[in-house]
Amino acid sequence: MFEYHGWVRIRETAGLDDDDARLRSQVEDIRRLLADLGEYGLLDLRWMNGFPFLHVAGVPNHRGEWGVRIIDLFRRVGEIAPGSFGLLHVWDDEDAEHANVFRVFRLVRGTLTEHADALLSPLMPTVEDAEHSDGTAS
Repeated sequence: MFEYHGWVRIRETAGLDDDDARLRSQVEDIRRLLADLGEYGLLDLRWMNGFPFLHVAGVPNHRGEWGVRIIDLFRRVGEIAPGSFGLLHVWDDEDAEHANVFRVFRLVRGTLTEHADALLSPLMPTVEDAEHSDGTAS
């Protein structure tokens, strides 16, 4: 399973004031990215209190192409609107190195970086009980 939850506040630059026309153009570019991505799970881009926000979430059976595209979406938002910032939390139980942990992708100043999660990880026993060899929970 590949579980992900993320948000981005879209900003034209990291400066104090965004150019409204340029920001609106960037938001439309991001809308096109979402349209090209297709429909699965939660893909929501809306203005709230005068600011554009992107929210994503989903639980496909496997990371596959969709997981790669969701992570790439965050990278592309940073390229289009380099003042944007946000977080994408990912759990991929098929990733041998990270099967029991959430990973956090942090978008800041146009750069996407990957980090360990200390709040929900390790998944077992933090979020879920570990199973015994007979299939019962501990």
